[in-house]
Amino acid sequence: MNFLQLLDGAEYLEESGNPPIAGLDYDSRRVKPGWCFVAMRGETTDGNRYTDRAIANGAVAVVSDSVAPRKGVAWAMVPHGRRALARLSANFYRHPAEKLAITGITGTNGKTTTSFILSSMLRAAGREIALVGTVEYRIGQEVFPAPHTTPEALELNQIFSQAVNVGCTEAVLEVSSHALEQQRVFGIPFEVAVFTNLTRDHLDYHGTMENYFQSKVILFKGLGVEPPRFVVINIEDEYGKKLLPLCKKHHEVITYGIDRGDFHARDLKVMGNGLGFQMATPLGEIPIWSPLLGRVNVYNLVAAAAAAYARDVGPSSIAEAADQLAHVAGRFQRLDLGQPFTLIVDYAHTDDAIRNLTAVAHDFLHQRGGPGRVITVFGCGGDRDRTKRPLMGEAAGRGSDFVVLTSDNPRSEDPIAIMNDALPGLQRTGARYALEPDRRKAIELAIREADPGDIVLIAGKGHEKHQVTSQGTVPFDDVEVAQKALHNAGYADAHPVKS
Repeated sequence: MNFLQLLDGAEYLEESGNPPIAGLDYDSRRVKPGWCFVAMRGETTDGNRYTDRAIANGAVAVVSDSVAPRKGVAWAMVPHGRRALARLSANFYRHPAEKLAITGITGTNGKTTTSFILSSMLRAAGREIALVGTVEYRIGQEVFPAPHTTPEALELNQIFSQAVNVGCTEAVLEVSSHALEQQRVFGIPFEVAVFTNLTRDHLDYHGTMENYFQSKVILFKGLGVEPPRFVVINIEDEYGKKLLPLCKKHHEVITYGIDRGDFHARDLKVMGNGLGFQMATPLGEIPIWSPLLGRVNVYNLVAAAAAAYARDVGPSSIAEAADQLAHVAGRFQRLDLGQPFTLIVDYAHTDDAIRNLTAVAHDFLHQRGGPGRVITVFGCGGDRDRTKRPLMGEAAGRGSDFVVLTSDNPRSEDPIAIMNDALPGLQRTGARYALEPDRRKAIELAIREADPGDIVLIAGKGHEKHQVTSQGTVPFDDVEVAQKALHNAGYADAHPVKS
């Protein structure tokens, strides 16, 4: 492929030169001889500063959104670096996204679980799928760790290209508000777009809830391509109701909820070992049993079923997948090493998610019967929206009998200062609490506090494997830490835990 072929369809102000192009990248450190370097302004750094390094590494062409041409290499000036990266990546990998039916899922909560359920439904229907999300990337039968919920356009096109090469026909993509705002998914043709809900999060980036909502709307309008053919909307969410009239003119709309919508639940039974209900659908009722726990997972199940229906998945595959998916890593993940209380690890890191998590815990205790308390470990992220911290504290206090307030990725901030921001909300509830900035010790404290029949919730990090502090990034896995704490407390001698 030559440089002009690489630029085909991209917005550029001027160009010069037409060498053959062997590869492309936006990271100068990865550029190899014969490659094109895309120099673009980012959120924390400006790739244009590394243009000379890329040329020294062998770049024969540069596409820049702000730097004047250099002699001896082909050049293109573009008005928007990320849009250019998207077009060039699609061209280089021969437009793999156009060979897949892609479902994008956006919202504050539920994206990951819904994407896993939908992927299972598609596989139950005999489809080969690619999955791109917070917990993992999957290409056919291979699974990879996920560095970002929604990667840059270059990585997306690489994933889609690999997916096409191994015979995938479908892709399921978690789409974050940052990715939409930054146009990382520019040019990606979505067949189905799903809206789960919108609650307070990422206001450090978006500023207001309206801005946050408008970033989500981008998915439904289409970004450099036609809008999605189908949209799936939670009409029991305030912002879902707001989105609905915006979509009715340009899409085939499928609505969902627990109590109403094209897909909803009838005769719902929330039990200590799962969920049972009749799923009302345009195809008739589908009997559903799922080992997933809590009312919040009813939303995830019906959202996934609605998206599967849009992809022509039949009732038997929907029911089969619901029955088979026992849990999603870090999403109400139960650790059972023989202890006389229940221990759950969950990704809940907003006030709404903590309310949902503690509500599921109370449902679990109610269904099981007998005495039992809810004990919650949580913290608030550093360098993020400070105004949600007291709201998270209040949500934890109102939903718990005992709370351990601790650290959760404090980043550059002082963990004690973050805890002090959350404390007023927690204190308003009158719940018993303890303060422990060391997250490992906080988890150990909660486990020591637990009596038989209690439920311990470790909230915030879920599937994450690291803790980010002012000293750098260190390994930290809530699941492993909790397992080791249980082992040290005298439980599960038959279940060794790596140190």
